[in-house]
Amino acid sequence: MRRDLPPLNALKSFEAAARTGGFVLAARELGVSAAAVSQQVKNLEAFFGKELFLRHNNRVTLTDAGMAVYQDCAGALERLADMTARVMETEVRARLVISLLPSQAARWMNRRLGDFVARHPGALLDIRVEGDPVDFIRHNIDVRICYGDHLYPDLVNNTLVRDEVLPVCAPDFAAPAEPAELDDGDLIHTNWGPSFASHPLWADWFAEAGAARTPDAGQGHRVGQSSLALDLARGGGGIALGQRLLAADDLAAGRLLAPYDLALPLMHPYCAVHTHSKAAKPGVRDFVSWLADIVAPDD
Repeated sequence: MRRDLPPLNALKSFEAAARTGGFVLAARELGVSAAAVSQQVKNLEAFFGKELFLRHNNRVTLTDAGMAVYQDCAGALERLADMTARVMETEVRARLVISLLPSQAARWMNRRLGDFVARHPGALLDIRVEGDPVDFIRHNIDVRICYGDHLYPDLVNNTLVRDEVLPVCAPDFAAPAEPAELDDGDLIHTNWGPSFASHPLWADWFAEAGAARTPDAGQGHRVGQSSLALDLARGGGGIALGQRLLAADDLAAGRLLAPYDLALPLMHPYCAVHTHSKAAKPGVRDFVSWLADIVAPDD
Protein backbone atom coordinates (compact mmCIF):
# COMPACT_ATOMS: atom_id res chain seq x y z
CA MET A 1 0.00 0.00 0.00
CA ARG A 2 1.36 3.37 -1.06
CA ARG A 3 1.80 5.89 1.74
CA ASP A 4 2.02 9.65 1.22
CA LEU A 5 4.69 10.64 3.72
CA PRO A 6 6.37 14.00 4.22
CA PRO A 7 10.13 14.17 3.60
CA LEU A 8 12.01 13.03 6.72
CA ASN A 9 14.71 15.72 6.57
CA ALA A 10 12.04 18.39 6.33
CA LEU A 11 10.26 16.92 9.37
CA LYS A 12 13.51 16.84 11.34
CA SER A 13 14.21 20.49 10.54
CA PHE A 14 10.66 21.52 11.37
CA GLU A 15 10.66 19.64 14.69
CA ALA A 16 14.01 21.14 15.74
CA ALA A 17 12.88 24.67 14.83
CA ALA A 18 9.58 24.24 16.68
CA ARG A 19 11.30 22.89 19.78
CA THR A 20 14.13 25.45 19.88
CA GLY A 21 12.05 28.42 18.72
CA GLY A 22 14.20 29.43 15.77
CA PHE A 23 16.07 28.38 12.65
CA VAL A 24 19.49 29.36 13.99
CA LEU A 25 19.30 27.13 17.07
CA ALA A 26 17.80 24.32 15.01
CA ALA A 27 20.62 24.64 12.49
CA ARG A 28 23.23 24.51 15.24
CA GLU A 29 21.68 21.31 16.58
CA LEU A 30 21.40 19.65 13.18
CA GLY A 31 24.83 20.74 11.97
CA VAL A 32 23.55 22.65 8.93
CA SER A 33 22.97 26.28 8.02
CA ALA A 34 19.95 28.30 9.12
CA ALA A 35 19.13 28.83 5.44
CA ALA A 36 19.01 25.06 4.96
CA VAL A 37 16.59 24.67 7.87
CA SER A 38 14.42 27.46 6.50
CA GLN A 39 14.33 25.80 3.07
CA GLN A 40 13.42 22.43 4.56
CA VAL A 41 10.56 24.03 6.48
CA LYS A 42 9.35 25.70 3.27
CA ASN A 43 9.43 22.28 1.59
CA LEU A 44 7.28 20.86 4.37
CA GLU A 45 4.86 23.78 4.17
CA ALA A 46 4.59 23.19 0.41
CA PHE A 47 3.95 19.49 1.01
CA PHE A 48 1.08 20.16 3.43
CA GLY A 49 -0.13 23.31 1.71
CA LYS A 50 -0.19 24.99 5.12
CA GLU A 51 1.77 27.74 6.85
CA LEU A 52 3.44 26.06 9.83
CA PHE A 53 5.31 28.99 11.37
CA LEU A 54 4.83 32.68 11.97
CA ARG A 55 8.22 34.31 11.40
CA HIS A 56 9.37 37.04 13.84
CA ASN A 57 12.89 38.16 12.88
CA ASN A 58 15.17 35.54 14.51
CA ARG A 59 12.44 33.44 16.13
CA VAL A 60 9.39 31.51 15.01
CA THR A 61 6.11 30.49 16.60
CA LEU A 62 3.81 27.68 15.54
CA THR A 63 0.57 28.34 13.73
CA ASP A 64 -2.46 26.24 14.56
CA ALA A 65 -1.57 23.92 11.68
CA GLY A 66 2.05 23.87 12.83
CA MET A 67 1.02 22.85 16.33
CA ALA A 68 -1.03 19.95 14.97
CA VAL A 69 1.91 18.73 12.87
CA TYR A 70 4.41 19.21 15.71
CA GLN A 71 2.41 17.25 18.27
CA ASP A 72 2.35 14.19 16.01
CA CYS A 73 5.76 14.44 14.37
CA ALA A 74 7.67 14.92 17.64
CA GLY A 75 6.25 11.67 18.96
CA ALA A 76 6.85 9.90 15.64
CA LEU A 77 10.49 11.00 15.52
CA GLU A 78 10.98 9.90 19.09
CA ARG A 79 9.52 6.49 18.34
CA LEU A 80 11.90 6.22 15.38
CA ALA A 81 14.78 7.12 17.69
CA ASP A 82 13.65 4.48 20.18
CA MET A 83 13.42 1.89 17.42
CA THR A 84 16.89 2.79 16.18
CA ALA A 85 18.32 2.53 19.69
CA ARG A 86 16.70 -0.89 20.19
CA VAL A 87 17.93 -2.26 16.88
CA MET A 88 21.46 -0.95 17.38
CA GLU A 89 21.60 -1.81 21.07
CA THR A 90 24.07 -4.62 21.67
CA GLU A 91 22.49 -5.55 24.99
CA VAL A 92 19.30 -7.54 25.23
CA ARG A 93 17.40 -5.17 27.50
CA ALA A 94 16.78 -1.50 26.81
CA ARG A 95 17.93 0.99 29.42
CA LEU A 96 15.81 3.54 31.22
CA VAL A 97 17.53 6.87 30.58
CA ILE A 98 17.26 9.21 33.59
CA SER A 99 18.57 12.78 33.45
CA LEU A 100 19.44 14.57 36.71
CA LEU A 101 20.78 17.88 37.96
CA PRO A 102 24.28 17.58 39.50
CA SER A 103 23.24 18.28 43.10
CA GLN A 104 20.30 15.87 42.85
CA ALA A 105 22.64 13.15 41.66
CA ALA A 106 25.36 13.78 44.25
CA ARG A 107 23.24 14.47 47.33
CA TRP A 108 19.92 12.69 46.96
CA MET A 109 19.26 10.31 44.08
CA ASN A 110 22.52 8.38 44.50
CA ARG A 111 21.29 7.13 47.90
CA ARG A 112 17.87 6.07 46.63
CA LEU A 113 18.37 4.42 43.25
CA GLY A 114 19.14 1.11 44.94
CA ASP A 115 15.58 1.06 46.22
CA PHE A 116 14.18 1.46 42.72
CA VAL A 117 16.39 -1.32 41.36
CA ALA A 118 15.34 -3.56 44.25
CA ARG A 119 11.66 -2.94 43.47
CA HIS A 120 12.21 -3.37 39.71
CA PRO A 121 14.99 -5.94 39.33
CA GLY A 122 14.56 -6.12 35.56
CA ALA A 123 15.34 -2.43 35.04
CA LEU A 124 18.64 -1.28 33.57
CA LEU A 125 19.43 2.38 34.21
CA ASP A 126 21.41 4.93 32.23
CA ILE A 127 21.95 7.94 34.52
CA ARG A 128 22.89 11.28 32.92
CA VAL A 129 24.06 14.21 35.06
CA GLU A 130 23.56 17.51 33.25
CA GLY A 131 22.07 20.97 33.42
CA ASP A 132 19.00 22.30 31.64
CA PRO A 133 17.92 22.40 28.91
CA VAL A 134 18.22 18.84 27.65
CA ASP A 135 17.21 17.42 24.27
CA PHE A 136 14.80 14.58 25.04
CA ILE A 137 14.53 13.26 21.50
CA ARG A 138 18.08 13.60 20.28
CA HIS A 139 19.54 12.01 23.43
CA ASN A 140 16.68 9.53 23.97
CA ILE A 141 15.95 10.73 27.52
CA ASP A 142 13.09 8.88 29.20
CA VAL A 143 12.69 11.02 32.36
CA ARG A 144 14.26 14.32 33.38
CA ILE A 145 14.07 15.55 36.98
CA CYS A 146 14.33 19.32 36.85
CA TYR A 147 13.66 22.39 38.96
CA GLY A 148 10.52 24.11 37.72
CA ASP A 149 7.50 23.15 35.64
CA HIS A 150 8.13 25.96 33.16
CA LEU A 151 11.21 24.65 31.37
CA TYR A 152 9.48 22.13 29.09
CA PRO A 153 5.93 23.43 28.62
CA ASP A 154 5.16 21.15 25.66
CA LEU A 155 6.06 17.97 27.57
CA VAL A 156 4.41 16.06 30.42
CA ASN A 157 5.35 17.65 33.76
CA ASN A 158 4.73 15.55 36.87
CA THR A 159 5.05 17.77 39.96
CA LEU A 160 6.99 15.97 42.69
CA VAL A 161 7.71 18.33 45.58
CA ARG A 162 8.33 21.98 46.39
CA ASP A 163 11.51 22.05 48.44
CA GLU A 164 12.57 24.67 51.01
CA VAL A 165 15.84 26.03 52.35
CA LEU A 166 16.84 26.40 56.00
CA PRO A 167 20.06 27.04 57.91
CA VAL A 168 22.06 23.86 58.53
CA CYS A 169 25.40 23.32 60.25
CA ALA A 170 27.59 20.67 61.86
CA PRO A 171 26.64 19.55 65.40
CA ASP A 172 29.67 21.29 66.91
CA PHE A 173 28.94 24.65 65.23
CA ALA A 174 28.16 27.21 67.93
CA ALA A 175 25.01 28.77 66.49
CA PRO A 176 23.84 31.82 68.49
CA ALA A 177 20.35 31.81 69.94
CA GLU A 178 19.34 34.83 67.86
CA PRO A 179 19.77 34.71 64.06
CA ALA A 180 20.76 38.37 64.04
CA GLU A 181 23.92 37.43 65.92
CA LEU A 182 25.23 35.13 63.19
CA ASP A 183 28.64 36.32 62.00
CA ASP A 184 28.97 37.12 58.29
CA GLY A 185 32.18 35.11 58.18
CA ASP A 186 30.29 31.93 59.19
CA LEU A 187 27.72 32.12 56.40
CA ILE A 188 28.11 29.80 53.41
CA HIS A 189 26.68 31.31 50.23
CA THR A 190 25.48 29.32 47.23
CA ASN A 191 26.00 30.81 43.80
CA TRP A 192 23.03 29.33 41.98
CA GLY A 193 24.35 30.35 38.58
CA PRO A 194 23.14 32.67 35.82
CA SER A 195 20.04 30.61 35.04
CA PHE A 196 18.51 30.92 38.52
CA ALA A 197 17.14 34.07 40.12
CA SER A 198 14.42 32.67 42.37
CA HIS A 199 16.42 30.85 45.06
CA PRO A 200 16.29 32.50 48.50
CA LEU A 201 19.51 34.10 49.72
CA TRP A 202 20.73 34.79 53.24
CA ALA A 203 19.39 38.35 53.02
CA ASP A 204 15.92 36.93 52.29
CA TRP A 205 16.14 34.56 55.23
CA PHE A 206 17.28 37.29 57.65
CA ALA A 207 14.42 39.53 56.49
CA GLU A 208 11.88 36.77 57.13
CA ALA A 209 13.46 36.14 60.55
CA GLY A 210 12.91 39.78 61.50
CA ALA A 211 16.61 40.61 61.42
CA ALA A 212 16.78 42.68 58.25
CA ARG A 213 20.37 42.76 57.14
CA THR A 214 22.40 42.16 54.03
CA PRO A 215 25.38 40.01 54.97
CA ASP A 216 28.77 40.73 53.46
CA ALA A 217 29.17 37.83 51.03
CA GLY A 218 32.87 38.62 50.77
CA GLN A 219 33.47 37.29 54.28
CA GLY A 220 31.87 33.84 54.02
CA HIS A 221 32.54 30.86 51.80
CA ARG A 222 30.91 30.79 48.37
CA VAL A 223 30.22 27.59 46.45
CA GLY A 224 28.78 26.82 43.03
CA GLN A 225 26.44 23.95 43.95
CA SER A 226 23.88 23.43 46.71
CA SER A 227 25.38 20.00 47.41
CA LEU A 228 28.79 21.57 48.05
CA ALA A 229 27.24 24.04 50.50
CA LEU A 230 25.88 21.14 52.54
CA ASP A 231 29.17 19.25 52.43
CA LEU A 232 31.08 22.34 53.54
CA ALA A 233 28.66 22.91 56.43
CA ARG A 234 28.88 19.27 57.49
CA GLY A 235 32.66 19.57 57.54
CA GLY A 236 32.55 22.51 59.94
CA GLY A 237 33.00 25.28 57.38
CA GLY A 238 30.11 27.37 58.68
CA ILE A 239 26.35 27.46 58.34
CA ALA A 240 24.64 27.03 54.97
CA LEU A 241 21.21 27.88 53.67
CA GLY A 242 20.61 24.36 52.43
CA GLN A 243 17.80 22.54 50.69
CA ARG A 244 15.86 20.29 53.05
CA LEU A 245 15.43 17.58 50.42
CA LEU A 246 19.17 17.33 49.78
CA ALA A 247 20.02 17.56 53.48
CA ALA A 248 17.37 15.06 54.64
CA ASP A 249 19.71 12.10 55.16
CA ASP A 250 22.32 14.10 57.08
CA LEU A 251 19.65 15.77 59.21
CA ALA A 252 18.11 12.40 60.06
CA ALA A 253 21.53 10.93 60.94
CA GLY A 254 22.60 13.94 63.02
CA ARG A 255 25.49 14.83 60.72
CA LEU A 256 23.77 18.17 60.16
CA LEU A 257 21.58 20.19 62.52
CA ALA A 258 18.98 22.87 61.82
CA PRO A 259 19.46 25.39 64.67
CA TYR A 260 16.52 27.58 63.58
CA ASP A 261 12.99 26.53 62.62
CA LEU A 262 12.47 29.13 59.92
CA ALA A 263 12.53 27.76 56.36
CA LEU A 264 11.83 29.53 53.07
CA PRO A 265 10.05 27.71 50.21
CA LEU A 266 11.62 27.58 46.78
CA MET A 267 9.67 29.36 44.09
CA HIS A 268 9.34 26.36 41.79
CA PRO A 269 8.68 22.66 42.39
CA TYR A 270 10.83 19.76 41.29
CA CYS A 271 9.25 17.89 38.40
CA ALA A 272 9.66 14.62 36.55
CA VAL A 273 9.37 15.45 32.85
CA HIS A 274 8.96 13.17 29.86
CA THR A 275 7.62 13.40 26.33
CA HIS A 276 4.03 12.47 25.55
CA SER A 277 5.15 9.43 23.59
CA LYS A 278 6.98 8.05 26.66
CA ALA A 279 3.90 8.22 28.90
CA ALA A 280 2.87 4.65 28.11
CA LYS A 281 6.35 3.16 28.49
CA PRO A 282 6.22 0.82 31.53
CA GLY A 283 9.63 1.83 32.88
CA VAL A 284 8.70 5.51 32.75
CA ARG A 285 5.44 4.92 34.63
CA ASP A 286 7.26 2.85 37.23
CA PHE A 287 9.99 5.44 37.76
CA VAL A 288 7.63 8.43 38.03
CA SER A 289 5.40 6.52 40.46
CA TRP A 290 8.43 5.56 42.54
CA LEU A 291 9.59 9.18 42.60
CA ALA A 292 6.20 10.30 43.89
CA ASP A 293 6.50 7.76 46.71
CA ILE A 294 9.98 8.77 47.87
CA VAL A 295 9.28 12.51 47.96
CA ALA A 296 6.19 12.06 50.13
CA PRO A 297 6.08 14.56 53.06
CA ASP A 298 7.54 12.08 55.54
CA ASP A 299 10.69 11.54 53.43
